[in-house]
Amino acid sequence: MIRLASCIAVAAATAIATAQPAHGQQRRPSSTATRTATAPTIDGALTEAAWRTAPVLAGFTQNEPTEGAPVSERTEVRILWDAHAVYIGAWMFDRDAGAIVVGETRRDASISDSDAISILLDTYLDGQNGFLFATSPVGIEYDGQVTREGQGGSGATNQQRVQRGAGGGFNLNWDGSWDVATSRDSTGWYAEFRIPFSTLRYGKGGAQRWGINLARTIRRRNEEAFWAPIPRQFDLQRVSLAGVLSGFEAPNQRLFTATPYVLSSTRKDYVAKTDASTAGEFGGDAKIGVTQSLTLDLTADTDFAQVEVDDEQLNLTRFPLFFPEKRPFFLENAGTFAVGTPQSVELFFSRRIGIQSGYEVPITGGGRLTGKQGNYTVGLMSLQTEEVFGTTSSGAPTRIAAPTNFAVGRVIRDFRNRTRIGAMIVNRTNTSGASDYNRTYAVDGRLGIGAPLTFDGYASRSEVPGVDDGAYAYGVGMAYTSRDWNITASTREVGTTFNPGAGFLPRSAYRFQAARIQRNVRFPGVKWFREWRPHLQYSEFIGLDGFSETRLIHTDSHFEFSNGAFFQLPAFNLTREGIRTPFTISKGVVVKPNTYDNAELGFQYNTNLSAPVSLQGRIDIGGFYSGHRAGTGSTLNVRIGDTFTSSLRGDYYDVSLAEGRFTSVIWRLRTAYSFTPRVYVQALVQYNKQTESLSSNIRFGWLNTAGTGLFVVFNNLENVGTFDRTQLPEGPLERAFLVKFTRQFNLIRDQ
Repeated sequence: MIRLASCIAVAAATAIATAQPAHGQQRRPSSTATRTATAPTIDGALTEAAWRTAPVLAGFTQNEPTEGAPVSERTEVRILWDAHAVYIGAWMFDRDAGAIVVGETRRDASISDSDAISILLDTYLDGQNGFLFATSPVGIEYDGQVTREGQGGSGATNQQRVQRGAGGGFNLNWDGSWDVATSRDSTGWYAEFRIPFSTLRYGKGGAQRWGINLARTIRRRNEEAFWAPIPRQFDLQRVSLAGVLSGFEAPNQRLFTATPYVLSSTRKDYVAKTDASTAGEFGGDAKIGVTQSLTLDLTADTDFAQVEVDDEQLNLTRFPLFFPEKRPFFLENAGTFAVGTPQSVELFFSRRIGIQSGYEVPITGGGRLTGKQGNYTVGLMSLQTEEVFGTTSSGAPTRIAAPTNFAVGRVIRDFRNRTRIGAMIVNRTNTSGASDYNRTYAVDGRLGIGAPLTFDGYASRSEVPGVDDGAYAYGVGMAYTSRDWNITASTREVGTTFNPGAGFLPRSAYRFQAARIQRNVRFPGVKWFREWRPHLQYSEFIGLDGFSETRLIHTDSHFEFSNGAFFQLPAFNLTREGIRTPFTISKGVVVKPNTYDNAELGFQYNTNLSAPVSLQGRIDIGGFYSGHRAGTGSTLNVRIGDTFTSSLRGDYYDVSLAEGRFTSVIWRLRTAYSFTPRVYVQALVQYNKQTESLSSNIRFGWLNTAGTGLFVVFNNLENVGTFDRTQLPEGPLERAFLVKFTRQFNLIRDQ
């Protein structure tokens, strides 16, 4: 480890010494918006005379494949405004319009494998936060909120994850109320946006000066170009490099929306041999603009039926803790409450509120105030959950969850150069009268040094009655990102008794350390090849007693082609698994306590994922605990036009251990058909050979604004073999049918 750390330090010093000048020093482009007396019709045609009066935002430059080169196809954007909204018209001319890649027709579908136009609005001009809106040639709605320039919680650099709880630097699950339409002809494609001021948050009414950037994707060339230039190591979420938009005014209006829902469901448990149960629920959320920048969210009988979410595991009996957060109450400014390292130590995790021991715990009500005041970002929240009773395996009644109040307070001070400091307190209290509480205190911060280098850190302590020692956690990390180098290093430690009562902590009493160095090599004279990325990585979890629990030393080289295809030379991994207690890995196969050191090879690949037919997967072979394994996971993707997509994935692993041998086989078929960008039907069918179970999920959605609408869902789980026949009947195990309708109402007319 010391030798590896020395290599990382030398490489970092070399990279910093040879780094190119920071792009942040370049002059940012600027433009103005033009007032219109008549709002354009949002039909994608862009025929209104008002569009011809607005200044043209042009001069887009590539960051891929040739950084700094002009965009390969003529691109123009114009911006209008009136008292209610900002209107953005985009002309994506194309000399080969028949080659435009239209992509999938579904809200928030990935735009990385289609042509697209994307808009970033930094409404506070703070260089860190923003709203992102995008569409493809078929007119999908793609939106999200950016915080900390897309970086995750303290010490995290995973920018693109679809967040599970309330953390993360880019929240794709935020759904705003806005409109977009597109059209196509022989000279290209066109997009027309209407973004109401009520959907955005900004400092105050009157004259505005916002950060703005625009990105065009031309997928057949794997090309991305920006209005405000961005170096190739960054993307549109690099808010500090955006241009400036001025010349318009925003109203001093007050936001007031209500989003009620009504839900009806029926469920039958064939294992318990109970009669089918039917339930009905209703509740909703409200959103009130306290000021232009502070928003109060209210909830009553919070909706838990996340029918919009793919559940690949199809666990119908338990409400999964790790669904992406889709409950509207938690989504606005969700990144405000992010402290820690996502997926490892999250000091506030919204999915923990309403989930207890795998059961849904009703939220009776609560409030949440978030937003900005000057250079400060603030967040306050209070929620109350109900008492829930269940039964033990013997049928005796037992209390699953006590009535609980969750309260959170958060403040962040933003400085220049992406530097910030913050503090947070989280309190979970049993409100039934017992002296049962859990408090978590935390401070965190980020230090930005120039464009490429950042340092992150946090420190936290929990407080539980009767627990004094070991209730701490901390983490620090650094990241250096340039055109040629990606270098990261981090460490964190979690004490023996640390317990974030409303956070996420998969393990405790450990020390973690990690480092990674990657070199990005380009070959300008080879047009069909994009980049070679050799890298070396180390990570290890160590118990506080010095016992090595998990270790990975990994090295390989990635090869990316100009069309997006990818493969890696066989990755070489040295792994360690330190097992303290025996565990069952498969039926009848129990792994014994020991330290298992192994070596393995891995190979990963994908063809051009924007093509109508594509293939992706991985192959693994090598040591595994006390024996070895070999297997693959591969996916065949098919897209027909812009309405039908399907993928078939198969996972097969043959595992031979000293304790026994088994195979793991899972088949998964996912299909989707979109009638329009807002009306779709989806199906997911999965077969697990180990458990001999067949599960299916069918969803129909008819969306309205901000992701609301009508949802119809059917779930089915069946035993199709002889697995555990003593406990499970042959045939259906569980079936459920659910209908939900939700709608957003603007209670202030001027929107």
